[in-house]
Amino acid sequence: MRRILPTIVFTQFACTSLWFAGNAVLPELQKELNLEQDVLGLITSSVQLGFIAGTLCFAFLSLADRVSPRLLFMLCAVAGAAANALLVFFPADFTTILLLRVATGFLLAGAYPVGMKIAASWYSGSLGKAIGYLVGALVLGTAFPHLLRAAGSNLPWQNMLLTISGLAAVGGMAMYLLVPDGPYLRKGAAFDARNILQAFKVKEFQSAAFGYFGHMWELYTFWAFVPVILAYSLPQLTTIQISFYSFCVIAAGAVGCVGGGHLSQRFGSARVAFVQLLLSGVCCLAAVFMLEINSTIVIIPFLLFWGVVVAGDSPQFSALNARTAPQHLVGTALTVVVSIGFALTIVSIQFTTYILKFTPLPLVFALLVVGPVLGLLSLWQLVGRQ
Repeated sequence: MRRILPTIVFTQFACTSLWFAGNAVLPELQKELNLEQDVLGLITSSVQLGFIAGTLCFAFLSLADRVSPRLLFMLCAVAGAAANALLVFFPADFTTILLLRVATGFLLAGAYPVGMKIAASWYSGSLGKAIGYLVGALVLGTAFPHLLRAAGSNLPWQNMLLTISGLAAVGGMAMYLLVPDGPYLRKGAAFDARNILQAFKVKEFQSAAFGYFGHMWELYTFWAFVPVILAYSLPQLTTIQISFYSFCVIAAGAVGCVGGGHLSQRFGSARVAFVQLLLSGVCCLAAVFMLEINSTIVIIPFLLFWGVVVAGDSPQFSALNARTAPQHLVGTALTVVVSIGFALTIVSIQFTTYILKFTPLPLVFALLVVGPVLGLLSLWQLVGRQ
């Protein structure tokens, strides 16, 4: 059915716009609550922490394989929208912000990986291409709050959060009402705590999963600190310009996701993921000297290219994980892999926040290359088999 993929893409975009909603309104919150400048890492990590808790909970209970994924997606999307909106109505203090961001992250665990399972239930042979569009939508959703801030710089932060929440709720309901269960949907996985580990007994799944972990070490840290990178490399930019360019750099990943999805039809998901992860690692090393060039015509194209390749391999890793996991546990396998991947992002973000206090920014982001290198070593085993 023609509406299936566009609907899934829209719902993923709408729901994942909740992810960086707190980051987008952070300047206003810092002024209102007199917060320190280094709270960016804490606010970003609180969403990641909630997401990890949610994915572990859903994986332990095998919810994505035991109940309707459409229903689970809708309930979590609407509840996540509510958690995001509650920040407007609760007394504004930093503890409340962190708790509500944790709750939002927890509920996003029922949207992002579950959305991938719904896509997998509709697309088999073209899964890499379909998930390319799906993760491209996630990337746009992640970047959207920055665009909203740039376009509505005079809007109260409360209005921005409510707009994002409304979009997410609509997305959740659209998934349930417009996307029926796919022909490749497998149900009936009984509750078993060993389900979490069973997928890792498959060697191909191990290779795909550990490649994904290396990719995640870099991805969200880069995304979270794009405004910081821009402010450092181009101090002449205004706040509105930083928000706009942040949107462009993060959203550029959608080009890598969709383009990589099409290329995977010809070259295979493992090869496409390998090349993009390699290029992303090169960008990490190039940051040592590129970020010291105070030139818009140099820095912006460099960051845009980095934005393309840093996210472009993500859907191919998801496709590889879905294909190599035991088929009756696809939902659980995807969820637990995503959970571990996001746990690594917390370590990476907090490590980056800490060493930025005494290490030059370009060198800090060059250190992110550790993730791509380890991911490439793991992924190479799958490349040789395609």
